[in-house]
Amino acid sequence: MTTVVYETHSTSEHNEAGIATGWLGGALSAAGRAQAIELGERRRDDGIELVVASDLWRAVETAAIAFEGSGIPLRVDWRLRECDYGRLTGMPRTVLDEQRVRRVDEPWPGGESWRQAVARVSSFLDEVRGERVLLIGHVATRWALDHRVNGRPLEELAAEEFDWQPGWEYELDAMPV
Repeated sequence: MTTVVYETHSTSEHNEAGIATGWLGGALSAAGRAQAIELGERRRDDGIELVVASDLWRAVETAAIAFEGSGIPLRVDWRLRECDYGRLTGMPRTVLDEQRVRRVDEPWPGGESWRQAVARVSSFLDEVRGERVLLIGHVATRWALDHRVNGRPLEELAAEEFDWQPGWEYELDAMPV
């Protein structure tokens, strides 16, 4: 049994500006860098064996700040990326919120649907090994975990507002080899 601890990346400059970053890198804001330090303080002595972050800069920066000098191995994996908003990457957050439910199965123009993003993240989850692994990702990462582990429909997840908390924990059954 593997416990996956999920933490969202810290606040980015785009978050503060109301921009839906998608596959753009996105740098952390000053508040985000402070949040990353708090994440490290919260999780360094939590039995974490491995940290895996999305390869988008805001997630990598969060992990690097949080776990610098900890000795906990850090890897990045592109499959933990946010949904690809295609030609609407960098859109105002209000547009994302207006279209989120519609885009569960209908891909963003030139991008992917939320269901496709969740399937991509789920392919990563097939390979997770260890007793306690921390993932730093995005909404698509958490939705994949909630959908796979808790059986929550994507339509339900897409209809909810994101409610930040200091991490989520999920128990993955033994994954196929």
